Amino acid sequence: MAVSQGRDKHGQLHAGFAWDVPAQFNIAQVCCTRWAQQPDASKRIAIRAHGTGAAGRFLSYAQLQEAASRASHALRRLGVRRGDRVAIVMPQRFETAIAYMAVFQLGAVAMPLSMLFGPEALEYRLQDSGAVLAICDDSSIANLAQVRAQCPQLRTVLGVGAAAAQADGAWEAALAREDADFEAVATKADEGAVLIYTSGTTGPPKGALIPHQALIGNLPGFVCSQNWFGFDGKANRESEAVFWSPADWAWTGGLMDALLPTLYFGRPIVAFNGRFSPELAFTLMQDEGVTHSFLFPTALKAMMKAYPAPGRQFRLKLQGLMSAGEAVGDAVFAYCQEQLGVTVNEMFGQTEINYVVGNCSVQWPARAGSMGRPYPGHRVAVIDDEGQECPVGVAGDVAVNRYDVHGAPDPIFFLGYWNNEGATQRKYTGHWCRTGDLATRDADGYLWYQGRADDVFKAAGYRIGPGEIENCLVKHPAVANAAVVPKPDPERGAVVKAFVVLAPDFVASRAQSAGGVAEFDARLVAQLQNHVKGKLAPYEYPKEIEFIAALPMTTTGKVQRRVLRLQEEERARKLAAPS
Repeated sequence: MAVSQGRDKHGQLHAGFAWDVPAQFNIAQVCCTRWAQQPDASKRIAIRAHGTGAAGRFLSYAQLQEAASRASHALRRLGVRRGDRVAIVMPQRFETAIAYMAVFQLGAVAMPLSMLFGPEALEYRLQDSGAVLAICDDSSIANLAQVRAQCPQLRTVLGVGAAAAQADGAWEAALAREDADFEAVATKADEGAVLIYTSGTTGPPKGALIPHQALIGNLPGFVCSQNWFGFDGKANRESEAVFWSPADWAWTGGLMDALLPTLYFGRPIVAFNGRFSPELAFTLMQDEGVTHSFLFPTALKAMMKAYPAPGRQFRLKLQGLMSAGEAVGDAVFAYCQEQLGVTVNEMFGQTEINYVVGNCSVQWPARAGSMGRPYPGHRVAVIDDEGQECPVGVAGDVAVNRYDVHGAPDPIFFLGYWNNEGATQRKYTGHWCRTGDLATRDADGYLWYQGRADDVFKAAGYRIGPGEIENCLVKHPAVANAAVVPKPDPERGAVVKAFVVLAPDFVASRAQSAGGVAEFDARLVAQLQNHVKGKLAPYEYPKEIEFIAALPMTTTGKVQRRVLRLQEEERARKLAAPS
């Protein structure tokens, strides 16, 4: 069925919007405590666990608050103080949400780490942040245990469930000993709440420190991209909004675009800890009555191919759908309208300044392929190298101003990169915070993505920083040097490709291999791929490796990734050209 879009209220919404940021603000108080104080707190569901036994399927806001309070006491007893970093290395599960709330109301800083991170990725982030405590389950305890000795500031590791056997203590036992009431720290709105590491183009990842007030800054974009989520006005709880996204709660997309804003509005979010598949997505949305979702374009493409007409097999209740990470494309845009019954709202943001641009089909027309328009409360422009706004149709850097269209401070901004003031300063040109993403603006204010200004790229919805992968590759004895670039891929947008310069001993072995060069290369490629898989996240390993004699370099000795990237794009064009 075709879905009608709302008339254009974009200008009206911007003109009438004003920020309301109190001096003191705490994420846990607005996402949990205030709902736990309501008369229906024991019946109001915070989290639904999909695919588990009936006894452990629901967590109410009352239960969330009680467990968070016990956890705050436990963390304090273990020496965690205001401002300390606490690593949370778990998938979508009750304990993950409880841990976030506990850390926030303690006034500490939550540091989400993906369960997909290998030992090397964990070690760097734990060392750089100076995390004093980590909470993990069986998905991450083995990797964390490998690097524990190299992280002297990490005093305590709490294990959830079976992970307790390899940890310093059991999460469940620690909470059981504590009181169910906790007086939360009165944090300032601009006080650090979350430390998320982003991928850098060169060198190691950077930790972006996010304040409590950034949640307020996220809300206009969340409400708009989810077609007025939280304002359903339904008295019947069976009819109100239910949210689900496969996005990991350790990433900005899963934490700031899904978990926290859903809890802010006192609605239930579905937790699923398992492998994504189109069948799983449709079944979960049907069984849980999901009304709103955030799905990566890669996921939507897979769902479209697997179920061209999902309405024949599944009964869906979707009212709002957001997508981000790469362009959705015309085919998926039409599929969402005609088969899912919703217009997909594409969104753009980054960890440092999240949820700033996007669409809202019920308030202004969404245009397929466009990043959208600035969400209310955010002043966004396409600027040149000098910080001047580019004319219509001229590509420039997408940037967000510290002040909104009314001159009020925008609360969306990160506080800075952890222990990296130089990188923080380079992020700004005056009051403009540069995203590093290039776009053009049309006459109606819609932005159209053109590509990255640097070497970070997206592959299958994941943000990839080549520096970390290159550093990992170079640690293998066979590798003298390496460069990582995106290789165009029709299914995933791009895949990770590595160009590798072999160490001298391996160059000789390759030439003298009894099985021939092709066989030698195949074995070594598999070894290097497994090497990266074992140290970093699975999505970071190079899907393709090409051995070359030398990397293109600048006169100052820097690798010219751009030369390699353009080479791959040209190869892709030739392959796609009709013969």
